Amino acid sequence: MPVSRPARHPAGIASGSSGTGVLNIGEVLRELAEDFPRVTASKIRFLEEKGLISPQRTRAGYRKYAGHDVERLRFVLALQRDQYLPLKVIKDYVDAIDRGERPESLPGGMTLSPRVVSDQLSRELSAHGRRLTAETLAAEAGAPRRLVDDLVSFGLITAVDNRFDEHALKITKACLQLESHGIEPRHLRPFRAAADRELGLVERVVAPVASRKDVASKARAAETAREISELCLGLHSALVHSHIARMDS
Repeated sequence: MPVSRPARHPAGIASGSSGTGVLNIGEVLRELAEDFPRVTASKIRFLEEKGLISPQRTRAGYRKYAGHDVERLRFVLALQRDQYLPLKVIKDYVDAIDRGERPESLPGGMTLSPRVVSDQLSRELSAHGRRLTAETLAAEAGAPRRLVDDLVSFGLITAVDNRFDEHALKITKACLQLESHGIEPRHLRPFRAAADRELGLVERVVAPVASRKDVASKARAAETAREISELCLGLHSALVHSHIARMDS
């Protein structure tokens, strides 16, 4: 699997093969194919519908994409794919850029330099295609192999073809820190059960749209699922923090 190129700032213009001319949607897909082989014309039109890009139109109504449109697409697709940010969050960010503002960070504290994604985000984007063995997962997380085995045993991480993804790495790092507070993997099984229940709720909500065959509907279903997931996480955090706050009262 090819390693993702760091996404450029949405206002930047690529220096690649798109040059200074305009592209039709088929040419845009070829520009993006290396990093986003599954992106389709329907997906690009969906992003336009959501206001993420605004290509110019010919008199006949055909879309024509400039270099900055391609780079903006690359930026949006990378953040959506690799950071799982809802399109609304990404749109708010790029809208601020369009207004001439310099928002300092995206959710999670990731920052952007004037023209390229920060080193931190670039590293995460580059990690997208990696698949880690149990040994490399433990090494990158700074965790003992025993912890990785325990996380597998209690269903907190799962290998596919004996390889783990970047989510397993984040889970392992979090569980390592929790272990320093005496919270072991066996104590964390309720988190797995809660996550499964939340996923079931999300799937029920998006099922009517997800069941449609067209790519645009599937894109809408995935985006709705991300938004609901973010809201659920926010609710969970607020509920926990409200109880913790009472400890000081």
